[in-house]
Amino acid sequence: MERLDGNAIGGMLFYVFGREMTLAQAECGHCGARGPLAECEVYLGGPGVVVRCRLCHDVMMVLVDVREMICVDLGGLSSLELSAGASDQSGS
Repeated sequence: MERLDGNAIGGMLFYVFGREMTLAQAECGHCGARGPLAECEVYLGGPGVVVRCRLCHDVMMVLVDVREMICVDLGGLSSLELSAGASDQSGS
């Protein structure tokens, strides 16, 4: 599977969270690395989307489309934060 960055799932994240999320700060629950979701490693093409830490490669998020509903597992994150100023980057 080809490794992509978090920008590859920007549209899916917008659909799930209702706002631009690639700028959200994600903290890995395994190693504590912190950075924008856009810098995470993303793997597409399986039964779901797997988002891994760019440093330790542990799974941080899994998104699976089940019968037209996206199920999200954030179990590998210790935190996910989006500052108020970064929440509306849609250009409107």
